[in-house]
Amino acid sequence: MKKVKLCVNGAWHEFEVGRDIEPQHTLAYVLREKLGLVGTKISCDTGECGACTVLLDGKAVLSCMTIAMTLDGHSVTTIEGLGLDDALVKAFANQCEPGYGTAMQCGYCTPGFVMSAKGLLNENPNPMEEEIRHALSGNLCRCGTYPAVMRAVMHAAEEMAQAKGGGD
Repeated sequence: MKKVKLCVNGAWHEFEVGRDIEPQHTLAYVLREKLGLVGTKISCDTGECGACTVLLDGKAVLSCMTIAMTLDGHSVTTIEGLGLDDALVKAFANQCEPGYGTAMQCGYCTPGFVMSAKGLLNENPNPMEEEIRHALSGNLCRCGTYPAVMRAVMHAAEEMAQAKGGGD
C-alpha cells in the first residue's frame, strides 16, 4: 500500500492509502476530517470560492481541488499554523477603519483570505494594490468585506517591511 507523508503546520503525518485515506480524498478532507484542522473551510467544494485556501510549500492552493495522496513529502500550512503574532493575522483582526470597515464580518471566508494573502506576501512582500486584488480574486465574501481585506493586506505588508528594516 502506498504511504503518504505530509508535513502539516510543522508536524509530520503519515497516511496509508486505502486504510487512512482513499485515493479520491482531497487535502481539505484530510485536514478537516483526519487531522481536525477545521479552520480550513469547505464551502463550494469545486474550487470557486477560496474558503479552503492553504499554503502548499509556501504557495496558496485550493485544498478542495488538491488530491491528498499526491502530496507525499510536501509541506502544508493552514490558518492554525499561523501564530497570533503573524502580521496578517494581526492586520485582519485589527482592521476597522472608517470608510473601509472590518476585515472579518461573519469570519467564514477569513482563513481563505488570510492564506491567499500569505501566499502572495511570501512571493511578493511589497505588492501593489492591483497585485493584491489579483491574488485575492479567487476568494468570495458574502459579507462584502473586500475593501477592508485589501487594507488589512496592505497594512500587513507594511508591518512586515518595517520588521525587516525596509520601512520608511
